[in-house]
Amino acid sequence: MPQAHMEETDHEGAVGERTSTSARARARRLLDRWRDGGIWRRGLILAALAVILGLLMAFHASLPNDIGNLGSLFETFLPWFGLAVPVLLVLALVRRSATALIALLLPATVWLNLFGGLLGDQTGKGGNLTVATHNVDADNPDPATTAKDVAAAGADILALEELKTSAVPTYEKALASTYKYHSVKGTVGLWSKYPISGAQTVDIKMGWSRAMRATVATPHGKVGVYVAHLASVRVKFKAGFTANQRDASGAALGRAIRSETEQKVILLGDLNGTVNDRSLAPVTSQLRSAQGAAGSGFGFSWPASFPMARIDQILVKGMDPVSSWTLPETGSDHLPVAASVKI
Repeated sequence: MPQAHMEETDHEGAVGERTSTSARARARRLLDRWRDGGIWRRGLILAALAVILGLLMAFHASLPNDIGNLGSLFETFLPWFGLAVPVLLVLALVRRSATALIALLLPATVWLNLFGGLLGDQTGKGGNLTVATHNVDADNPDPATTAKDVAAAGADILALEELKTSAVPTYEKALASTYKYHSVKGTVGLWSKYPISGAQTVDIKMGWSRAMRATVATPHGKVGVYVAHLASVRVKFKAGFTANQRDASGAALGRAIRSETEQKVILLGDLNGTVNDRSLAPVTSQLRSAQGAAGSGFGFSWPASFPMARIDQILVKGMDPVSSWTLPETGSDHLPVAASVKI
């Protein structure tokens, strides 16, 4: 029996040695393939694609909007172009192309410079005012439940967009126990735990009321609060990314905010565009994104079933964002978004 055990041990050792030798041989063959001169000649097309991707992301603001608002469309989904980097990386490894691997440093660096700060958790503590906004969807089948779900988030100030006239009484009734004060102008409304004064429609050149402004007297001082639902955008086969009306309404909203007399300002609403979209610069250049400053991740809010872009925004001036987050689905095609700020 001892002899049989020794023979078995010797056999296992021989198998293990052959396996180790085979692995080393495969590693040497792989290394030899990478050492040949072709690693610089292979994958030139992949390298070119990587450089083009990097340049497009780096100079996205230079893409023309003259043809189908191509630039705005690219900027709306700009974060997603980073997914092309790992795809190109795998292809470069398969092709064993050193040239492509080096070229990939450009788009990877540009993407991290643009969005790397959003990958971590920037949320903090110490906020003294919580705000939320939600496009409730005019075709929402259960507005009462949607209102209760959003109210449960505990926001001190709540903005709702795309209010259907027939559904307004339902929202008012459902929110009455949480919010003592409210004002509705057209299809947008503002609910607050603190007194509201000076509520008025803001003309954003759309022909009907989709924006309003009011002063909210918080325990920490007065705040000028804007609620806005900018024009919708469409992707059409013949016309491309049609956003001209959205851009015009954004410019009008930017002018209104520029003339604001309150030092502390909050803009809540569905802007139908991201903060990267240069067409919204009249608004975003004056205010700070709560998600960008104090969020965790990208905070995508639309579409609710598979969020791909953050077009619902909380933008502030004269106060510090402390945290920002999205809320669960409510039956709308948008997710509600909320933020805590410190005045």
